[in-house]
Amino acid sequence: MTQETRTTEVREMMMEFADQTGLSSTKIFPRRYLWTDAFAVCNFLTLYRQTGEEEYLRLALNLIDQVHNILGKHREDDPRTGWISGLSDEEGQHHPTAGGLRIGKARNERGADDLYDEQSEWDRDGQYFHYLTKWMHSLCRTSMVTGEPQYCRWAAELGKAAHAGFTTPPLPNGKKRLYWKMSIDLSYPLVPSMGLHDPLDGFITYHELCLCARKFAEELRREITDTANMCEGQSWETNDPLGIGGLLCDACRVCQMTIEGHFKFPGLLERLLEASKYGLDSFVSHAPLNDPAEYRLAFRELGLSIGLRAVEKMGDLITGNPGLFNTGLSQDLEGLMTYVPLSEIIENFWRTPANQQKKSWQDHRDINMVMLATSLSPEEFLSV
Repeated sequence: MTQETRTTEVREMMMEFADQTGLSSTKIFPRRYLWTDAFAVCNFLTLYRQTGEEEYLRLALNLIDQVHNILGKHREDDPRTGWISGLSDEEGQHHPTAGGLRIGKARNERGADDLYDEQSEWDRDGQYFHYLTKWMHSLCRTSMVTGEPQYCRWAAELGKAAHAGFTTPPLPNGKKRLYWKMSIDLSYPLVPSMGLHDPLDGFITYHELCLCARKFAEELRREITDTANMCEGQSWETNDPLGIGGLLCDACRVCQMTIEGHFKFPGLLERLLEASKYGLDSFVSHAPLNDPAEYRLAFRELGLSIGLRAVEKMGDLITGNPGLFNTGLSQDLEGLMTYVPLSEIIENFWRTPANQQKKSWQDHRDINMVMLATSLSPEEFLSV
């Protein structure tokens, strides 16, 4: 597929997304979901870079504004009103991420005293740490593309709010952890277990914030130290395609920040690539890509596809900077490169109209469409 064809398809998907979720149409009440919107911001920035058309930059900035004014405030079915940070309306406009951002789930959050039900919890609102790190990344990219420092400042304020809200008190061994899901106002945990890659995402994203604006290196010292300690001795192996893709995207960010001279954490890149290779070996051995569309989740597979695009980018970066990386990294990448063709296989499967008519696609249409667009043109999402 030519780059022109990719850009055309991404343009069509993102304009459809903008229209159907109330971003570009006043006839539809805005439907915002933090994970999807983080990818969408990067996609609009990519289109802006590729075409030079101001419309795509405008859509990216309008989307950020909608997310902050919807997910940064209490729900319409909640007796509470205003910014979830508790700031006044005027102060909230200046610091829209100071209280975190809601997920955007269909149902309101579970009350602190309500019984926990694992199945229904998936449909309930609250805050996810790994969604917040994705939004921090999209704000950093916006700041880099526009040259406007406020987006980076909002990302840093979100990082501090998220870390303060999600970090547990020290355990008996002295270590801290991150809750997986918090209440809308960050006052109590909804799911107390820790996400497998949350400390890693936080650690890398905090460094990205410091690269976006050097002054945050001191402001985020505690957050970086805490997440570094959480990462020590942590095993990141997973055979979940979305998780593997996330590891590869994290590795790509580490690779770029190393080249920038901004990131020094010996052995981390090697560990990320080794964990990714282990996960890919396990994932492929079960041959899930041979299953019919009805039994597959597109957004999870597309997460892997995006990660495999990151492998291609890392190959170019490491080859172009041989003095910065040890020879073992090249060998690790060679093993991963054998899986890169899976990216096009996944993309082509979900580009097929018949597969997009299946319930498994339609049930998650927004996120599927946006992540397919990211896989086809991942430039901004994979950049730091």
